[in-house]
Amino acid sequence: MLKIQHLTKVYGTKKAVDDLSLHIQSGEIYGFIGHNGAGKTTTLKSVVGILQFDSGEIYINGKSIKEDPLGCKSDIAYIPDNPDLYDYMSGIKYLNFVADIFGINEKERNERIHKYSDMFEITSDLAQPISAYSHGMKQKLAIISAWLHSPKLIIMDEPFVGLDPKASHLLKEMMREVCDNGGAIFFSTHVLEVAEKLCDKVAIIKGGKLIRSGTIEEVKGDDSLEEVFLELEGE
Repeated sequence: MLKIQHLTKVYGTKKAVDDLSLHIQSGEIYGFIGHNGAGKTTTLKSVVGILQFDSGEIYINGKSIKEDPLGCKSDIAYIPDNPDLYDYMSGIKYLNFVADIFGINEKERNERIHKYSDMFEITSDLAQPISAYSHGMKQKLAIISAWLHSPKLIIMDEPFVGLDPKASHLLKEMMREVCDNGGAIFFSTHVLEVAEKLCDKVAIIKGGKLIRSGTIEEVKGDDSLEEVFLELEGE
C-alpha cells in the first residue's frame, strides 16, 4: 500500500530524514515513533506530497508521489498534528467542500457526514463557524473529513492529541475497520501505550534514521515498547 524507498530530505546541512525505507501493507496499522525533531512529520508530509524530498521514492498503491501526485492523493487522507481548517467556514460547509474535491455524490456524502458527526457528537455544531470550535472539535472535524472519501491509506500525525477518551476509542475502532477492509494506516504518536496496543507494526526513528522496525513483538521482545524506546533513545 505504501512503500518508502531510501527517502532523504535535507534542510540546509541537516538531514531531517536520512535514507529511510519502510513498507506499509494493506491491512496494517503502522505506528511511527520518535522524539520531537526526529523526522516523523517531515516523513509524513513527504508521503502526502506536501514536501518535496531530495532523493528516494514514495509509492502509494503502486503510484509514485513524484510522477502521479494527484493519483496518489485521491487514494489517501492526511490529518496533520494541528488541523489548520478554514475558520471562516461552518463545519458542514467544510465537509461539503472536501466531499466536492473528491467527487462524492450527494447521497453518499450525506450518509457519511451524518454517520460520523453523530458518532463524534458534533452534529449540532456543524452549522457553527469553525473559528468557534475547540481544538478537540477541530480534530473531530478533520477526522470526519479524512474518512469521507473512504481512502485506501490514511496518514495521521499525532491524531489522539486533543481528543477526549470516548473520541479516542472511536478513532481506534475506525482505524481498525479501515484495515479490516483492506486499507492501511500510517500514523505518528508519542503515546507509546496506544502504539503497543493498537499497532500491527511500528518503526522507531532517531535523528532522521530508522533504528528499529517490525511487528510489536519483534521490536519490543519481552520489554514494554516504552522501555525499548527509552533504551534506543539513550544509545
